[in-house]
Amino acid sequence: MAADQGVARAQSNLGVMYEDGFGVPQDYVQAHMWFNLAVSRSTGELREVGVNGRDRAADRMTPTQIAEAQRLAREWDAAHPREP
Repeated sequence: MAADQGVARAQSNLGVMYEDGFGVPQDYVQAHMWFNLAVSRSTGELREVGVNGRDRAADRMTPTQIAEAQRLAREWDAAHPREP
C-alpha cells in the first residue's frame, strides 16, 4: 500500500520482492518498474539501491521488456501525481 502511495523505500522493497519472487511471482518487468519509480522519488543511498536493483533487473531483460517496464512506470507516475 505504501508503494502505491509513492513511498520510495516501499517501492524499492517491492522491486526486490518482484526481482527475487519473494511473496509474489518473480517478474523482472515489475521489478524494473518499481525500482525505476523508487529512483525517481529518492536521493542518496536509497537512490543508489534503486539504481542497482533496476540495473540488475535490466541485465535479465530483453529490450522489449525494458521498454514495457518504462512504459508501466510512466503510466503509474501519471496516475499518481506527487504532492507539492
